[in-house]
Amino acid sequence: MIAAMSDDALTQVLHKTILALVRRDDVDLTSRQLGVFLTVYLTAGPPTVRGLAAGLNVSKPAITRALDRLGELSLVRRKVDPMDRRSVLVQQTQAGDAFLADLRHVMAAADTEHRSAAA
Repeated sequence: MIAAMSDDALTQVLHKTILALVRRDDVDLTSRQLGVFLTVYLTAGPPTVRGLAAGLNVSKPAITRALDRLGELSLVRRKVDPMDRRSVLVQQTQAGDAFLADLRHVMAAADTEHRSAAA
């Protein structure tokens, strides 16, 4: 279980995960883009751009740039909030669901590899 892992083990799993992602000829996200992506997918309901900026403590233009890239990759989509047309909702997509599932597999493989090496 990851919660019971030492700081060094967590760092090793993160390192192995990042290396696996870098070595792939696939989507390559910056840490900010990945942070925005994960926040959209791990919070209940579609967040707003304003809410993402506040929650991540970064500027709205920085969120917008990250969302531009995520949108280009079809990992998220933006939609005007029908309840408040001044707000923009950030929604999940099928491509984003698939990317998250794949990311989870990469992380699990990194964890397994680390545990095997440590045994």
